[in-house]
Amino acid sequence: MGAPVTVVMEREAGEKKEKVDVGDAEAKPDGDQKKEVDRGVKGAGAVVVTVDAAQSETRASRLQTQHPVASIQVVPHGAATPATPAAAYPPTMTPSQVGLASLNSRAYTNRISLLLFVLHLLVAAAAVCFFCFKGIEGVLDFNSAKARKERHVLKFWLPPIEGASVLSIILAFAWQKAIRSWPSVMVTFILWACFFSTMAAGILLLCFSLPATDGLGVALIAFSIGAGLYACWVTRRIPFAGKVFALALQPATKFPDLNGPAYLMMGVGFLWISVWCFAVIGALNFYYPPLTILALVLSLAWTAEVMRNVANLTVSRVIALYYLRGMQSNTQFSFQRATTINLGSACLGSLFVPSIEALRIIARGLNLLEGEDEFLFSCAHCCLRVMESIFRYGNSWAFVHIAAYGRGFVAASQSTWGLFERQKMEELVDSDITSAVCFLTGVTSGALSLIFAASWTFSSHKHYTATVSLLAFFVGYLMTRIGMALPHACVACYYVCYAENPSPRLFDDTIPARLNQIRSDSEGFVPTPRFPRRHPTT
Repeated sequence: MGAPVTVVMEREAGEKKEKVDVGDAEAKPDGDQKKEVDRGVKGAGAVVVTVDAAQSETRASRLQTQHPVASIQVVPHGAATPATPAAAYPPTMTPSQVGLASLNSRAYTNRISLLLFVLHLLVAAAAVCFFCFKGIEGVLDFNSAKARKERHVLKFWLPPIEGASVLSIILAFAWQKAIRSWPSVMVTFILWACFFSTMAAGILLLCFSLPATDGLGVALIAFSIGAGLYACWVTRRIPFAGKVFALALQPATKFPDLNGPAYLMMGVGFLWISVWCFAVIGALNFYYPPLTILALVLSLAWTAEVMRNVANLTVSRVIALYYLRGMQSNTQFSFQRATTINLGSACLGSLFVPSIEALRIIARGLNLLEGEDEFLFSCAHCCLRVMESIFRYGNSWAFVHIAAYGRGFVAASQSTWGLFERQKMEELVDSDITSAVCFLTGVTSGALSLIFAASWTFSSHKHYTATVSLLAFFVGYLMTRIGMALPHACVACYYVCYAENPSPRLFDDTIPARLNQIRSDSEGFVPTPRFPRRHPTT
């Protein structure tokens, strides 16, 4: 701290002295290092300024920057003091004030996507209401064969779907509670639970010996084998993933109502799915039933994904502001922003992120293959390069900056990926398996819902087994993914906020230590291929 500065004013009329001390009271002046400067003014008096020469120039410069002070003016005794114009010292805004201003952006993001989603929602609501009316009209027509068919569907097809929806909500609550309580254990459990549940569901469908269920059973068994191989491949990443879950979920305990948006979205999703299923019954007797039902399924998928990302944006804003500004953000206000200002970005991200992620996984899988077919590998390398380029403009990490700064989806994707590149964290986030764990949790719930609904339907009316099984799996996956929005958002904020401000006050050495392990290959780390591999020529 700087030493005190004493200004002594001596007046001509008397021997009074007025002393003004400026500086730190705890600092001790050193008499040997003081300099005395006398300046006389005719007819007025003298001004004696005593300045400590040991004062730190850095400290003085910092004080002058933060608090600009007008220069000392000496005027004759009795003369009027000239006024200092206010415009000479305009108010300055610190960087933190600039950042806080950007956190409260009121501009709507991705308005075209928002408009398209609202129009889609209006059309979907009108279609659902129309098909519900047609279904009720058909049920009330007691004398027609169509009425008997719809009552039959209502009796044997609808109850298993509703039961699967309720089961998926219970599973979503259980998964989230378990991950928050035992993150390290649950990562391993979910990876292998997905393998066993999908394998069991596939074998069950094959045992029904129906042509439609056989194809679905084979697909589930193939997915189960892939999930098992993936669990073996990422075994060495499991401890780090569990630690990341544990660290990322710690701030969530400071906000007791943070789960509210996810629970609300699951409740709204359950009501919408219940009405939607009844509309499907009415669509069975409409023109082109397969195309009509496919359109309803795609609409449900987009709507459920938007619900999940609304919960994601709410949690991301609360946690991101905690990391970046140390703020206790209001959950209801964050939810309001997610459903209004940032809803367009949620709609655009919900439409493209699942497709981009799926294609990126396929391209990486092709790049892992070995062989001599140059054409195949050229195509794989080309696809991988294209997907990596697209990924920079659309990824799931963008929701953190959408929520925190109110950016559009593309701009937020570029800014978050740019932060990872600046901190050289690309390999770390590429090898992260927490998002895969959240995805496999939804698949596990879908498989369990399928086993429940398929067993019920086969025992009551086996001809509906295939459609009920497929829809139960779909509903179970969607509801659980909405419930898992909180841990997924917390992990995304942990990575992005570290890349933006790796302060040791908020983050420990978990990420730096992991980066050193990846670069030194001390644990035999097998990287996820991001770029085409060069094959040696012979």
